[in-house]
Amino acid sequence: MVHNHRDVQGGTARAAVFGISDGLVSNVALIIGVAAADTGSSTVVVAGVAGLLAGAASMAAGEYVSVKAQSELIEYELDRERISIAEKPQLETRELAAIYTKRGIHHDQAMQMAEAVHADPEIALEVHAREELGVDPSETGQPIAAAASSFVAFSIGALIPLLPWLFGDGTTTLIVSVLLALAAAAGVGLALAFFTGKSKIRTVARQVLLGSGACLLTWLIGSLLGASVS
Repeated sequence: MVHNHRDVQGGTARAAVFGISDGLVSNVALIIGVAAADTGSSTVVVAGVAGLLAGAASMAAGEYVSVKAQSELIEYELDRERISIAEKPQLETRELAAIYTKRGIHHDQAMQMAEAVHADPEIALEVHAREELGVDPSETGQPIAAAASSFVAFSIGALIPLLPWLFGDGTTTLIVSVLLALAAAAGVGLALAFFTGKSKIRTVARQVLLGSGACLLTWLIGSLLGASVS
């Protein structure tokens, strides 16, 4: 049965998952910390919006630099391999044959396979990239797409715990904000479990516990700061 694999090299999917998770955890923690200091709802909203914008921009910039650097490194290694295949074809052929031999293929057959691959330089480059570098030369990463995905995902995650504060304030609003964030964290856990094939219960529990821990920590800090200011 033929089946398709998801893109796990380009960085876009990873950026989206990390973005929404970070947006949720960081902004709900910020909101709770500010709210616990007994400040007004307007201050909480300002802090939440600032956290959303600053976090999304920082996340996007970091993701762009990370994926861009990875892409450039892969391109550099591919160029080196391309030159070596052109200038030292026999050496590269023996190198590829040695890889096949280590995998249990008879030496003579491995040489035949390697020579067949090297009949086309572009195919040889692709095979060497996969075998030696572990990458697909046609998928070296998309830094702009990863940055955009990260920005949007972080913004969505950060907006969820902020929404109740746009319409209310007080303890009830704080509780709703936390519950929304934890529910969204559980949703992220379910999505991760679906994509990775891991246990749904464990993955959801991990996401919820991480979010709960961040909320508790910032609430304690906010309460202490609020008390000291008073």
